[in-house]
Amino acid sequence: MGEFADIKAKMVEKSGRQSPDTHSWGDHSLDLWDPFVVPKEEIDAEIERLSGIAAPNNGIRRTYFVHPKAEEGLLSFTPGMSCSLDVLLPGEETAYVRENASLVNFPILGGGQMAMGEAIFDVKQYDVLTTPAMTVHKYINNTDSVQARFRYSNQPMLDRLKIHWLDEDPPVPGAENNDVTDTAEEAGDSPKSPFGTFQLTDDGAFLKPYEELINPEPIEINPHSWPWGNVKEELDKLAALGSKYKGRRLYLLYDPSTGRTNGTNANFFSCITIRPEGIVDRPHRHASAAINYYFGGAGHSVVQGKRYEWKAGDLMLSAPGWAIHNHASDVGPVYEMTIQDMPFCINTDSLMWQEDLKGPISLLGSHAGFDTNREKVS
Repeated sequence: MGEFADIKAKMVEKSGRQSPDTHSWGDHSLDLWDPFVVPKEEIDAEIERLSGIAAPNNGIRRTYFVHPKAEEGLLSFTPGMSCSLDVLLPGEETAYVRENASLVNFPILGGGQMAMGEAIFDVKQYDVLTTPAMTVHKYINNTDSVQARFRYSNQPMLDRLKIHWLDEDPPVPGAENNDVTDTAEEAGDSPKSPFGTFQLTDDGAFLKPYEELINPEPIEINPHSWPWGNVKEELDKLAALGSKYKGRRLYLLYDPSTGRTNGTNANFFSCITIRPEGIVDRPHRHASAAINYYFGGAGHSVVQGKRYEWKAGDLMLSAPGWAIHNHASDVGPVYEMTIQDMPFCINTDSLMWQEDLKGPISLLGSHAGFDTNREKVS
């Protein structure tokens, strides 16, 4: 990195109302990214193309699906998330890497293993695995079939902040020169500051010294795996909820370390939905963006009034942040895997959610949420 240039800040005045009309929800100020569908046929063709190229020097064959509205140089599927297709041939494995992005891995074809830290996870089609930030990891294909995997990351958000960090020569787990910092479990002996935090005002404002600022209480965040066979067994039970049920027939793949943010990892939630044939969800909207991969059935989505058809094997930006949307199953049952940046939005106190378009908007995580009619229809 070279020396910084001498620059001056620009001054941009924005006095007065910023909205050109009086719409109560302020939708006019949002530049929504258009939904789009990546058809199964294009995904299959890219798997075949990647399978045909020579193994790269790090073993990683990877193609990103990038939205046309993404800024130059950013690999964005949504403004804050990327989605790539990784392909690994039988008998191959990648080099170890680590980065400060959080990852969700979803194999759509084949299987194998993932090494994360010193743990080895077996991987089968439609399993979901998380890779916490700064975890040294690699992918392994010890099967006789091609492994194809979607890899979701918050890299675009970190790239916007100019803080994405990638280490392609990390310390190998178990090696003597391993410089990986202590986990939360090992950090119990961290020095505690004698200069404590104390309350400043009666309304609850506190002061905290620098010694505590640089030593926050660590939370242990481990890799996790949700095997599809186990998930499907529980998910299929939700098909019994009748057509009068007003909620979504899904399970959040939950990591308890994320607490109130309802995360699969610190930045995303992943959920798996079953939608019996003929089910039409009620329209709703939320500030978090959603990416859907359909691996059973067929149907359509209506997003901001426009209809999009999809089928098993298609990938879709199904809900740009704050876009009104609903999904319907025309051929069932539909199975879909959804990635959404809800935990990030809760952490930034920005998760607007409107479950009923005739009802209130809630700031989930700070305000009261919503209920369903499940008790009445179960």
